[in-house]
Amino acid sequence: MPIDVIVPESSRKTYENWHFAPAVRHDDLVFFSGVIGQGKTAEDEFRNAWQSLGEVLTEAGLGYEDIIDSTLYVVELQKNAATMAKVKDEFIKEPYPASTWIGITELVIPGTRAEIQVVARSPK
Repeated sequence: MPIDVIVPESSRKTYENWHFAPAVRHDDLVFFSGVIGQGKTAEDEFRNAWQSLGEVLTEAGLGYEDIIDSTLYVVELQKNAATMAKVKDEFIKEPYPASTWIGITELVIPGTRAEIQVVARSPK
């Protein structure tokens, strides 16, 4: 049986060129690939990443409230953590999901500062 991939139209080119799904559903869980953002400032970049994640959540029929786990990969974690926390709180509300923050040296796209990866569950 093929996997159930979730690909919003805005991610179609990435899916076809880079050969990975923005998200994959298995039973009531949806596993999301990492999302990066764009912006001149860290705040703009992080907000754009969370908004991009929202597009994939919507395509899956979910919302931010359905996220059960998040992993944030952040370049220069100590420098960028407060900004990421501020922006994250615009999207993630109580009850908060599990979360892991990992400081890294670089991401696949040069100059990007963070990648957000989540797991969500379909509401019953």
